[in-house]
Amino acid sequence: MSVAAAPPDKDAVIADLTAQVASLQQQLDWFKRQLFGEKSEKRLDVSSSMQADLLAALDVPAEAIPPAPVDTITYTRRQKQRDAETVTDSGLRFEASVPVETITLPDPAGLSDDSVVIGEKVTYRLAQQPGSYVVLKYVRRVIKHEQTIHCAPAPASVLESSVADVSLLAGLLTDKFAYHLPLYRQHQRLADAGIQVSRSSLTQWTQRAIDLLKPIVEAQHHHLLQSKVLAMDETPIKAGREKKGKLRQAYLWPIYGQDHEIVFHYAPSREHRHVKAFLGEDFAGTLLSDGYEAYRAYAAQNASVKHAACWSHTRRYFEQAKEADPKAEDALALIGALYRHEALIREKQLEGKAKHQYRLDHSEPIVTAFWGWCETQCRRSDLTPRHPLVKALKYARARTEALKVFLADPDVPIDTNHLERALRPVPMGRRNWLFCWSEIGAEHVAIIQSLLVTCRLHGVNAHAYLVDVLQRVGQHPASRVIELTPREWKLRFADNPLRSDLERRGNYAAV
Repeated sequence: MSVAAAPPDKDAVIADLTAQVASLQQQLDWFKRQLFGEKSEKRLDVSSSMQADLLAALDVPAEAIPPAPVDTITYTRRQKQRDAETVTDSGLRFEASVPVETITLPDPAGLSDDSVVIGEKVTYRLAQQPGSYVVLKYVRRVIKHEQTIHCAPAPASVLESSVADVSLLAGLLTDKFAYHLPLYRQHQRLADAGIQVSRSSLTQWTQRAIDLLKPIVEAQHHHLLQSKVLAMDETPIKAGREKKGKLRQAYLWPIYGQDHEIVFHYAPSREHRHVKAFLGEDFAGTLLSDGYEAYRAYAAQNASVKHAACWSHTRRYFEQAKEADPKAEDALALIGALYRHEALIREKQLEGKAKHQYRLDHSEPIVTAFWGWCETQCRRSDLTPRHPLVKALKYARARTEALKVFLADPDVPIDTNHLERALRPVPMGRRNWLFCWSEIGAEHVAIIQSLLVTCRLHGVNAHAYLVDVLQRVGQHPASRVIELTPREWKLRFADNPLRSDLERRGNYAAV
């Protein structure tokens, strides 16, 4: 005889549904804030949030909380000295390298011959001309001398059997990968300029040029692994066809070194094994990352690697929980105090032992108070497992030791924000070129972005760099390819780079 199942407890069902509705409402509010509200998570001004009772309850010394930044406003100021070559009266600023076209206006009508010029007035306007292309026509005279025909050889080309000048190759790469202008739009711009080139030619030139740069990125990656501190992340990218009408989800894995170099790596998935494949067994130091478990697992398997966690990602969970529970503001205030101290460290330009001691004196008491606050919240009986604050507490407590690493090592940043800023061109590009048709295309994106982003980090003009390196890489010794990375190139070749024929056409014979 079967026994009928007991009916579910109505109170339990109602409580569960209520928790689900609260969780969904919190998610909806968060999405609304992302669309219409303030998105910044910064909390540097903590004086208004940190109440005296909170400080007393957490036993945080008053001197550990930095004062809020204050701007002093005055109503008198000395007029700035203007450089006549770079700053005009209208406020237009430009460097001496910017070309200036001088237009001399005719004198007013009705002046006699005995008029005297007593000076001149200059007005500046910023102008723009459509993206222009130039066809270089090389003329080589054929000379007969003593029954022998002589003719100068054709100029060497970066790409064999190609009509593309190095200046065009550099322009294609920077326009697409630095300024997110897809090749089909560049093809339209060429057509508007009266030049007929197939889109497949643009694609092939881009691919062949990037292939020349691959050894430079490999050398940069090898140098990057010598860093004591690395930051690593992953960002999605569509690459390759999975089935009809659907592209495969893949990832680019950027690694940021302590010499402000970055290398992107392509992988078809987000599996843990890729971390070991890209870092290998040569890296020994601190690996800074977000909360993805793959990085912690890699550090756990390597005794020479220590894992550090990102406070910015920790703060993000409490930021999402503040609408559901006002107590999350206490955590945000404490984390904001940490960031205020980091700002003061940058202002004072502290390094090494001085930076380490400052963190121990000012940041460590706040970190200790933060964990004490977390323990207090975990003992609350009114928080359900699905509550956003519970999720934030679990995330933080699971990374307690990793979040303390920056206190012991002054070279470890407090977060991975520098890496996230550096990888921004990839998601920005996805909104323009959308996807990579093949996995080889995704690998090319990783190669060229490694160089372009590193150029930006070191203040190197990417177009000038590519024009030089694309010509130099074929004749430079392979054993010294590290000299062609943006960091080294800036020191060795930036003052006298190789230029394209278009730039040196006025004195081509003298070069």
